Amino acid sequence: MYIGALTLDLLLGDVRTLKQKRSVVRPLIADVKRRFPAVAVAETGHLDKYRRVEIGVAVVSATAGNCQEVLDECERLIAGYPEFELLSARQRLFNEEE
Repeated sequence: MYIGALTLDLLLGDVRTLKQKRSVVRPLIADVKRRFPAVAVAETGHLDKYRRVEIGVAVVSATAGNCQEVLDECERLIAGYPEFELLSARQRLFNEEE
């Protein structure tokens, strides 16, 4: 069993309040959940900053390759949103020995 984790640090464009931030982030999270029903996704950081967002994605799979592939697809999907600028992306893979 393998667990893959993806952490994305994003910068939002013309957003001036936390309410506007939520109105942009919520549809992104819903889209990832709809396209990849086997992953867990949530806003995990920068909760009090209105122009920064940290998104966490997790997946469990029988193979490391499948974990990597799913996380890569999620990263491409999120990076393709014009409302966000991808500042950094970090992937980690854990197996049952760790």
